[in-house]
Amino acid sequence: MQKTLKLSVIIPAYNEESTLSDIIERVLAVDLPKEIIVVNDCSTDKTREILDTYAANDQIRVLHHKTNKGKGAAIRTAQESVAGDLVIIQDADLEYDPAEYPRLYKFFVEKDAHAVYGSRYSGNEIMVDSFAHYYGNKLLTFFSNLLSNLHLTDMETCYKMIRADIFKNLPIECECFGFEPEITAKLAKMKARIFEVPIYYEPRVYAEGKKIGWRDGFKAIWFIIRFNLLWKGTLPRI
Repeated sequence: MQKTLKLSVIIPAYNEESTLSDIIERVLAVDLPKEIIVVNDCSTDKTREILDTYAANDQIRVLHHKTNKGKGAAIRTAQESVAGDLVIIQDADLEYDPAEYPRLYKFFVEKDAHAVYGSRYSGNEIMVDSFAHYYGNKLLTFFSNLLSNLHLTDMETCYKMIRADIFKNLPIECECFGFEPEITAKLAKMKARIFEVPIYYEPRVYAEGKKIGWRDGFKAIWFIIRFNLLWKGTLPRI
């Protein structure tokens, strides 16, 4: 008999009025037991008003930041509210499709995974990405692999599904997009059982609201060094 696991979907949202309702509806449509935790990172558009329309939905909890803190801080805010068995981060744009959740989910049911990464660059059909974004991600993944001794094809992917008992006890320090190399380094230090599966990905351009830029790439290099080589904190035992 297969295990039934509840999925907690964390959605950090900052000025995503054009896509927020759409992504919430797509998550709600996924045929898995789930809860949704949206963290409004002090948006200045209509994000808050959109979230107010879901107040009666008991599958959705909304948390608000009084100041803009960054993606990593939003994820940290949601940590203590997680009530599921598994956790996944869902960006509030439409680059990642929640219909892919079952592909990651099954590895926890069938393979006793600790974490599963959804790879944008492992042979699946994808919308063509820009040269700089594609090879920037490849470079960061290579450098992360070199220091963590993992063999991932996409370290920077948003889709990292993690066992909730591990996730809730992880010390998350990065306020911004450094969450991706930080969590990867710490899972590697814990000797976590990590699987990787291909997912569909449709990149948006800066005119459509894409927020990560080349400066974040240089920051990511520092975070890879910091959390793989310099960080000496305590991690939960698996």
